[in-house]
Amino acid sequence: MSTSSKALQNEASVNEFLNVAATETVPLFEHLDFEFLLEYEVFAPARRGRTRVHKPPDLFCGFLHCYYEDVYGTRPITRELQHSLVWYYCGLDKPPSRDTIDRFLTDLEHVVDDVFDRLVEQAAARGLLDSTYSIDSTHIEAIQHNDAASWNYDPTAEEYYYGFGCTLVSTGAKIPIAAEFTQAKQADQETAMRVTRDALAVDTPIWMLGDSAYDILDWHDHLLAAGVVPVAPYNPRNTDDPKDIEYRVEDRIEEHSEEVQLKKSILDETYNHRTGVERTNDAVKDCGLGHVRARGRVHARTQVFLALCLRLVVAITNFERGDDPGREKLKL
Repeated sequence: MSTSSKALQNEASVNEFLNVAATETVPLFEHLDFEFLLEYEVFAPARRGRTRVHKPPDLFCGFLHCYYEDVYGTRPITRELQHSLVWYYCGLDKPPSRDTIDRFLTDLEHVVDDVFDRLVEQAAARGLLDSTYSIDSTHIEAIQHNDAASWNYDPTAEEYYYGFGCTLVSTGAKIPIAAEFTQAKQADQETAMRVTRDALAVDTPIWMLGDSAYDILDWHDHLLAAGVVPVAPYNPRNTDDPKDIEYRVEDRIEEHSEEVQLKKSILDETYNHRTGVERTNDAVKDCGLGHVRARGRVHARTQVFLALCLRLVVAITNFERGDDPGREKLKL
């Protein structure tokens, strides 16, 4: 008899079993296969050392469950995975120790970007991406004990906050497809270009939307060269001789092409869809990105990407269950 079977027999009551069996996060593990985590060398057992008691895919499920339930930090996660059959439904043979949780999180830091990319690929394979991408930056609050964070100004909220930032590209029903963790909310041009290239590597959209912070010539020209129409408001503060345009792309097309024309009404209508990335930001913050409780920059970055992974898993699960992928939580 397996360890899991013995655990089931040892449960104090049938009612407790049924209550745990109905846990909201169970569907998260029904439609996605996390076995690809076994491909990463960082999770391979040491040649001379103890083998891993818990498999990486099962521990990853444990983290997804905890983040979904707003449980963060190695101590709280360890306590949560000690409860009843929570660990069982995450695929674990027994509750993991805190050392196991710490080790897994430390190893995950090396590959969490690629894990996110693999989940984006799974979302794309299901047709959850559309022809319009949006890019935006958001603030991420950190605990005061995180010495790696700093005080930053959020011009949107017109207030200071202590934490980091995240530049995000989203599409479809609140689907994040590219991201970068930053020291502050306002990303520099290099970050904007890198995240944009990452998004185009997933698929080529028709439109790419950004606010006036993305009134960047290189950004526009890169997208146009890739066959994508960038739509970002023209920022007259960038020059002493402002142009009579509303969107930078109007000038770029006029300068580089005599054949292409875009009606301003179409640009206006398309730009109105940029609010989608703001909804994605809210959805991801609901998955743990809003307030990072981890200490240090590396741990904080990992928590951010775990939140992004959870958002993708929720969207894919909703889709597979016939629900709206844009729902921020599962519909039972």
